[in-house]
Amino acid sequence: MLLDLLHWLVQPASPAARRLGYAGDSVRLASRSRRCRAAWAPHLAAAKDAVRAAMDNLPRRDTAVVLGSGLLDDVPIDSLAGAFRRVVLVDAVHPWRGRLRARGHPNVARLVHDLSGTQDLLLGRGEGFGPVLPPVCREADLVVSANLLSQLPILPVARLEAAGRLGPWTDPEAFGARIVAAHLDALAGLPARVCLVADRDETEEDRDGRVLERIDLLYGVDPGPAPREWEWVLAPFGEVARDRRLVHRVAAWPEWRRGA
Repeated sequence: MLLDLLHWLVQPASPAARRLGYAGDSVRLASRSRRCRAAWAPHLAAAKDAVRAAMDNLPRRDTAVVLGSGLLDDVPIDSLAGAFRRVVLVDAVHPWRGRLRARGHPNVARLVHDLSGTQDLLLGRGEGFGPVLPPVCREADLVVSANLLSQLPILPVARLEAAGRLGPWTDPEAFGARIVAAHLDALAGLPARVCLVADRDETEEDRDGRVLERIDLLYGVDPGPAPREWEWVLAPFGEVARDRRLVHRVAAWPEWRRGA
């Protein structure tokens, strides 16, 4: 806990990201990724493979944009930086680990952006959704949404549940679905090739393999059938409870298109 507090204090983050909890979430994610390194390894390798597959046969390799870059655990940053003239990493918080992994690549830039589109709503500055994607996505040849889709609603929905109302929103399920759908709508409107890697659901299991609970992480929004799927042991036994583990079903589309 003291180490996490120190990391939070030195985390490069805007006041808004700290106030809304994104800085704290980034610190907790980094801590869990260290503790669960072995359990996460197959998932991280599969996610990187999906991004590399998305790079194949691109007619142009000028600009790649990574949405939800974070720690860069699941992003083959060396491959991207070597293949594209410019790589832009986009997230609400760019932690030190991600910055260090991108170090040495002068063609890699960072951009701070609220990818949920809800920042002004959460801060009481407006009642609508802001721009979900930064303008650079319109210039890109490849846009990667990296294990981001299910993460976008987490803090906004939690804030709505605590407050009871955010602008016109009172239903957490509808609010979560709107955030997920808005991200997919924005990706579908891009001229770039889109690589989508996303958690579909979370299963809580006991040591006998019995399913105790299953949660739809996308609030009923379906990106469509995926050519690649795998399980991610997010929290192995002993991480959240001695006799329970959390498993995510992850899907990947190296070339996602709506309706494809």
